[in-house]
Amino acid sequence: MTAFVVRRLFRLVVVCVGVSLVTFAILHASGDPVSLIMPEAPEADRAVLRQALGLHDPLIVQFARFVGRAAGGDFGNSFFHRTPAFGLVMERMPTTLTLTLLSMALAIVVALPVGIYGAVRRGRAVDQVATGAVFLGQSMPVFWTGIMLILLFSVQWRLLPVSGWDSWTSVVLPTLTLGAFTAPLLLRIVRSSMLEVIGLDYVRTARAKGVAEWLVIGRHALKNAALPLVTVTGLQFGLLLGGAVITETVFAIPGVGRLIVGAIRQLDFPVVQAGVFMLAMIVVSVNFTVDVLYVYLNPRIRLR
Repeated sequence: MTAFVVRRLFRLVVVCVGVSLVTFAILHASGDPVSLIMPEAPEADRAVLRQALGLHDPLIVQFARFVGRAAGGDFGNSFFHRTPAFGLVMERMPTTLTLTLLSMALAIVVALPVGIYGAVRRGRAVDQVATGAVFLGQSMPVFWTGIMLILLFSVQWRLLPVSGWDSWTSVVLPTLTLGAFTAPLLLRIVRSSMLEVIGLDYVRTARAKGVAEWLVIGRHALKNAALPLVTVTGLQFGLLLGGAVITETVFAIPGVGRLIVGAIRQLDFPVVQAGVFMLAMIVVSVNFTVDVLYVYLNPRIRLR
């Protein structure tokens, strides 16, 4: 078990370094932030600012300096806010994580019972409606869903606010937007996994012994059908974080996603690098947790 955890932690570090390298390379190929900070200044003044920001050094030197500082939690100061980039990101991280967790919880609460019922009552009306909802939900982009919800609930019916993150009512539409993006896929995974499991011998044996149906489904079938669900949930968490970037922009939510979008427009390298690095850390940490859950759900993995 220890070797299993160590291998996964090593992969976590490699992925984070790789993400940082790719982000660093793309940012420095996007343009010169000094031209945005001092658009009308003489070139001599711009050269002085580049020297002060460390942008005159070779890229390999800049990246080595970035990695060394990032290891100690220092991502440098924002070019425009003049404050530590890490502090700006962590100030807005709770909002992004709250939106992502609420959306994931909503998707699971909807997908789990509907998917189980659809598998147990295959071909019934509820199953057919759920199957149609899967195709409909997976065909709608996040930004389109958000705009449609705003037009319907905010503009037409005036029930919920258009934007912001200052009350529970302003949380509803963003959560529905991301939840509607994730729930159809989870529903399909739950349904297909349960269909495979409920036809196996040990499930039929439990029913033949007179075990209550809810115990057969919940104790025998669901645990063995949970492996694909755990995998997809872990992967979808990363996609939800990516979707939060778009959702926060649509609903003007002061989260990390909106901060990164603004920093990209301004070529604010430290903020983008800090934001992307922290989001990558969260994603790989969730994947690490999924790997550990696999060992619990299927002990045979431990032997491999």
